[in-house]
Amino acid sequence: MALALLIMAAWTALHVAGVFFIDLADSGHWLPALLTVIALVWLSVGLYIVAHDAMHGSLWPGKRRAGDLAGTLALWLYAGFSYRRLLPKHQSHHRHPGSADDPDFAPEAANRPLAWYGRFMTTYLGRREVLGIAARAGVYLLLGAKLQNILLFFAVPGLLSSFQLFYFGTYLPHRHAPDGSAPPFIDHHRARSNEYHYLWSLLSCFHFGYHHEHHLQPGLPWWRLPGARSR
Repeated sequence: MALALLIMAAWTALHVAGVFFIDLADSGHWLPALLTVIALVWLSVGLYIVAHDAMHGSLWPGKRRAGDLAGTLALWLYAGFSYRRLLPKHQSHHRHPGSADDPDFAPEAANRPLAWYGRFMTTYLGRREVLGIAARAGVYLLLGAKLQNILLFFAVPGLLSSFQLFYFGTYLPHRHAPDGSAPPFIDHHRARSNEYHYLWSLLSCFHFGYHHEHHLQPGLPWWRLPGARSR
């Protein structure tokens, strides 16, 4: 839980700094702005991983209700997503991975990442989320934020992190590759793991690319997946 709080606090601090305090009209601020965006993209991935661990009860073992509340907050910070709506979809993903009944899978685009990503986005980004994001941007404007700051430090990290999550955490582990470019699945989980070393695994998707291990032991928090991968 301490790591989850650290991720949420770091994201919030950088988000507020970027939206309200970085002056994009000042050329001297472009390097800090770029570094802030890069950090926000990665931390946005972390927000989803925090919520994901909460869905599996591993965020705060023994205090499921508190873990669910933290997961709800993490998803709201990320893009106003509903934890209660995502939870049954993620449970369905684990029950029917890589099949037509898997909400995260696109049978018609099993080896085409952009088409699959489009389906992925329409599954999780609906009218409620769009209206929530617009309302939040409106509040930021009323509080004095500039539109370009909202776009750069809220919209851009949200979009880039969604593709990062999808690519490393969904597409690569579950893609079908009839041309032989990906190894076959070894069991009914229809998931494979990457071969990244620890640092790149952390940077790419908070170790979520060790995906077969996750499906085998969904109750493991993200930071314990490298240990499961090494066994």
